[in-house]
Amino acid sequence: MKQANEMWGVRIVGVVLAALLLAGVCVGQKVKPTGIKGKVRVDESSTAEGVAVSVRQAEHEVARAETDRNGRFEITNLAPGRYALVFRKPGLKTAEVRDVEISANKVRSLGDRVFMPVDEGALALLKGSVFSAAGRSLAGAAVELARVMPDGTAQKIDGRITNELGEFSFRLLPTAARYRITAKFGSLAPAVKEIDIEGPSVYRVGLSLGESAP
Repeated sequence: MKQANEMWGVRIVGVVLAALLLAGVCVGQKVKPTGIKGKVRVDESSTAEGVAVSVRQAEHEVARAETDRNGRFEITNLAPGRYALVFRKPGLKTAEVRDVEISANKVRSLGDRVFMPVDEGALALLKGSVFSAAGRSLAGAAVELARVMPDGTAQKIDGRITNELGEFSFRLLPTAARYRITAKFGSLAPAVKEIDIEGPSVYRVGLSLGESAP
């Protein structure tokens, strides 16, 4: 009887050791993710950060992400299958990649094949004119456009030279923001104005330079 109990004890210990060994093997094995990644390219007048990436099957959205400051994205925990990806950002044309097959335990890379050009119909157009103190249009005036940041500092983003009619224009994304326009011409006192962009529309501004310093 004693010998039988000892044999049962040995068998139980063996089963426990085998279970622990199997658990250790499972823990040691890394489960590879299933998903998709890529890089979005945009028009040089825009930024690739903040593009909304929607992963869809049929008419249903199954996952969503946003691109980082370099336009990169990665979405995991997807089931193997075929998907469509839709890319959206205000001011840019929507892009779509269809019939993307994702295999189990693999992250499918789209590379940088996704390009989003500017949507001309969804832009904010800033138009303006530069005048002398006497009210005459100034051709050849330098116009600087800066974005006013939340802390009050200004970040220059573009520049223009007025045409023969003293006019200039900038194409801007329709996202809400404040801009500072500075006009300079020779020894005349510069003119500065700020304007709020609130959506796609045409915004107009006039800048009158001061008299020359004595």
